[in-house]
Amino acid sequence: MKHEKQKTREGFSSSIGVIAAVLGSAVGLGNIWKFPYVTGANGGAAFILIYLLCLALVGLPVMLSEHLIGRNTKANAVGAFKVLQPRKPWFLVGGAGVLSAFLIMAFYTSVAGWIYAYIFKAASGSLLSTNPQETSLVFKTLVSGVGEPLFWQVVVLLVTGTIIMAGVTKGIERVTKVLMPLLFVLLIVIDIRSLTLPGAAEGLSFLFKPDFSKITVSVVLAALGLAFFKLSVGMGAMITYGSYVGENENLPKMALKVALSDTLVSLMAGIAIFPAVFAFGFEPDAGPPLLFITIPTVFSSMPFGGVFMVLFFVLTAIAATGAMLSLLEVPVAYLTEQHHWSRRNATLLTILGIGLLGSTATLSNSILANITLFGKNFFDFYDFTTSNVLLPLGGIFIALFVGWQWGQSNVYQEISNNGQIANKGLARIFLILVRYVVPVGIILVLLAGLNINIIGFLLKLLGIV
Repeated sequence: MKHEKQKTREGFSSSIGVIAAVLGSAVGLGNIWKFPYVTGANGGAAFILIYLLCLALVGLPVMLSEHLIGRNTKANAVGAFKVLQPRKPWFLVGGAGVLSAFLIMAFYTSVAGWIYAYIFKAASGSLLSTNPQETSLVFKTLVSGVGEPLFWQVVVLLVTGTIIMAGVTKGIERVTKVLMPLLFVLLIVIDIRSLTLPGAAEGLSFLFKPDFSKITVSVVLAALGLAFFKLSVGMGAMITYGSYVGENENLPKMALKVALSDTLVSLMAGIAIFPAVFAFGFEPDAGPPLLFITIPTVFSSMPFGGVFMVLFFVLTAIAATGAMLSLLEVPVAYLTEQHHWSRRNATLLTILGIGLLGSTATLSNSILANITLFGKNFFDFYDFTTSNVLLPLGGIFIALFVGWQWGQSNVYQEISNNGQIANKGLARIFLILVRYVVPVGIILVLLAGLNINIIGFLLKLLGIV
């Protein structure tokens, strides 16, 4: 039996709106920035195959778990666990998600600010150079500044805050229903241009022709970590968005559509980048600078490159904005529902807090460069704490909660829409994954993120050494 829901609560108005919003959350800088450079650093096509396997075994089950919790309770990340387990401390898992979303926004808005700035830099022609040293200087000047990066971070917060204040239906859903199709259109345009470059075939071969000799333990761990982080799980976003989903929505099908669409965006980003990178003789494993240093140089080397560079950074800004909406909605939903704040006040307070904390991340390359926490500057500390500790722990506990604590019958009822969908076989497979496979997989991600020797750890665990 369903729990009593809150009486007045917004939700997504259509299946298309659900897909657009959830996809907007999953598609972020990870698709346009991290996926290409991690793929490049780990050998291309073979890595992608391992990634897809890890996505099916770990990322997708955690996403579906969060959707099930959210829709069943119609509550925010903290309130959901209080509804399901009112006298147990499971709400701390939701609290960790709210904290994670807040900390991620602190440094994510900094990077998004760089993206926003690059749209105008590309349009003005200041990025048009085939010399990587010149594009590198532009990037270093931006991130090591004070006024300019702070200005763009404020712009990012005002944009996302305005959308969130408009509400779930008129804000998040309406905007993502426009942004996601636009993202695909821009990717298609840039893909077509990239594929018409001389030597593009080498980039496609790198992306789609697997070389299994490149698969190592570190490659598998990188794929596992990327599959977990790519779907915006472990931070309360998918619980919050799941709570806005209608009772008749087929959650497993929706989660699969989002995962496949998210992967498609990543592959399209790879098609946009790697043929061009190979065509002009750049290295595919350039790492994080790929986006801000290599890409401008690549586009500058092609006819009408300035136009395509602007389009590229516009689509990157779209991806970043969709992800930030889901992150910002997590603390806002918490404040409005648990503390009964108005959406306007909750949003204003949240973006103010993010702005104050996030400024320390933004200034980590300038006036705060010499201040460290546990040997890391503010930017790296927020990134490390969320990516390597809070998110993996959140994912593990969510899987354990759904797999062992919530109850098999409750999972069957929710995943089948109270028996309306005949998917008991799928439900059994899902429970096996969240009970056994997902916790082990995320523990490996956690250990790798903490730089713990996994092989040695397992040998000690088994008593071999």
